[in-house]
Amino acid sequence: MGKYDGYLQGLSIAAILILAPLALQTLLAEDDAQIVYVAVPVDVEDDSTPNETTTEEARAPELNRSEVARIATFNIKVFGETKMGKPEVVSVLVETVLRYDLVAVQEIKDIDQTVPYDFLDAINNQSETEWAMLLSPRSGLQEDDRSSQEQYAFYYNTAVFEAMGNGSLYNDSENDHFQREPFQGRFTLLDINGNQTLFDLSLITVHTKPAAAVEEINALGIVASEYMEANPDEEDLVILGDFNADCSYASEQDLSNSALAGGNYTWLVGNDADTTVAQSACAYDRILTNGDLSDRLTSNWGIDMVFDSSNVSDHYPVWFDILR
Repeated sequence: MGKYDGYLQGLSIAAILILAPLALQTLLAEDDAQIVYVAVPVDVEDDSTPNETTTEEARAPELNRSEVARIATFNIKVFGETKMGKPEVVSVLVETVLRYDLVAVQEIKDIDQTVPYDFLDAINNQSETEWAMLLSPRSGLQEDDRSSQEQYAFYYNTAVFEAMGNGSLYNDSENDHFQREPFQGRFTLLDINGNQTLFDLSLITVHTKPAAAVEEINALGIVASEYMEANPDEEDLVILGDFNADCSYASEQDLSNSALAGGNYTWLVGNDADTTVAQSACAYDRILTNGDLSDRLTSNWGIDMVFDSSNVSDHYPVWFDILR
């Protein structure tokens, strides 16, 4: 039995049915504007919707920050030379990234492809430990997608994660499902002493085309299936990024009919979340896991409202914790 199995089994059906995804114990720390949602994923029926992320009535056991690895997704709005040339913005971005141990970044727009490296240097100039990066080629490889080319990057703390390979951009040449092909990376988790654990984690990140969000979200199911078939030794998968999965781009009904709905994936970010800096409340940014990640998935995920200026980004970072 896993570390939290007994805890999960003890949750009452009443609590599961009554508590909505965001009507849980929400903590707002005044000093860093961090909202933490305590949500315990459980197995759900195949007809469930992504909004049915189950919540607990009481907080899970407290964990020290050193006992977990914190992984985030962050769409940095139009991240190019102009933004990189604003020291006050870069400072906020660096401070934000250093709150985590691994960050999937979307919307890097720099035709010279120097900004991702300059940002890594800025991170390392402020970090007490070394950070590294997996950088994708420019996405939008098909002829009809080249007007919206962007790069993805996984920035990671080398004291917590070790990259396995260089990552790969999804081969979308046959079906052209995506405007910007998803980027796949694989990492080994390190323990608190810096030693390799036996836990490997695969991440797939995407920035969907807003007007085709539903179709691209559905196609992510194909990407995940193909990845798992090609990597049969990898059991643990996370899909995260800017799905544009709400408001005018994707309805709850659309998501409930998605190939990613049902019992195969746990949606950590419910439909009622707000991951945007703007006044509109939209759950664009999502995190999905294919189960409990070998019993390392904790009950904590959150939205960090650590800035309030759209000059930094129009999205807040969204994160979750796994046990080290």
